[in-house]
This record gives sequence, C-alpha cells and structure tokens, in this order.
Amino acid sequence: MSTHAFEPKILVFSTNIISDPGIDQAGMSHINYPSSSRILRVPCSSMIRPEFIIHAFESGFDAVFIAADGGDCPYLSDCSVRTARNVQRASEMMKENGIDQSRLRMAGICSVCSDAFAKGVKSLYDITKGLGPVRSEGHDRAS
Repeated sequence: MSTHAFEPKILVFSTNIISDPGIDQAGMSHINYPSSSRILRVPCSSMIRPEFIIHAFESGFDAVFIAADGGDCPYLSDCSVRTARNVQRASEMMKENGIDQSRLRMAGICSVCSDAFAKGVKSLYDITKGLGPVRSEGHDRAS
C-alpha cells in the first residue's frame, strides 16, 4: 500500500458530559476533521485502560486520540491524574509492542473546544499519515 493512498483510522475516546458536546459542536459547525475518525463515548476519561488503547491498534486503528475530561470531570476529582497515568502506561506498552508512541495523543477537550479538537485530530492524522499503517511497524498483532 502506498503511503499516499493511506488513510489513517483514528479512534477518538470522548467523554459523554465534557468532551462530547465540543466534538458534536465541531460537526454542527462544519469544522473539518478527518472523516476516518471514529468516536467512542465513555463516561470518564480515567476509565480508558491502557489495554483498550493497545486493543485499538490490534483492531486496525492507526492512532488513538483521547479527548480527556481534564479538571472538569464530574465523577472524580483526580480524573486528570488517573487518565495521565493510564495514557503513560499505554505509551509504555506501545513501545514494548513496537508501536510508535506518537500515534497516541491526549488533550483536555471541553464542551466549547470544537476548534481545539479538530486541530488536535488533524495534527494526529498528519503525523500518522507520515508514519504509514500501524501494521507496517512490525509489532505482533493479536489474532
């Protein structure tokens, strides 16, 4: 597959209350972001386990964007700390599995952050497009 024809598939983890309204606003405002992005809603970004991120790569996604709650999480006062710890562990697991760590991005996205979301996903898309498909990195994929 030519890198020019490659269309990176990006999994976006979005939180129901905090980041999802901003992502929805991006769509309603016709703010362009890669159409190959798929949104998976979760209640709180701290529940995104490192294994979920690795599973996304094993399932054919080329990048993962976490639209984190930041300090606005209605469920946990330490959501940011927990989410950062999970993302750090996922990054370590990616390295262990031969997956370029630049394929993972986390940003605090709130209900009015539609531009920031679109820019973040587009930036990740551009980086991933330059890297090529995740399967080309030579890591073992689970069957």
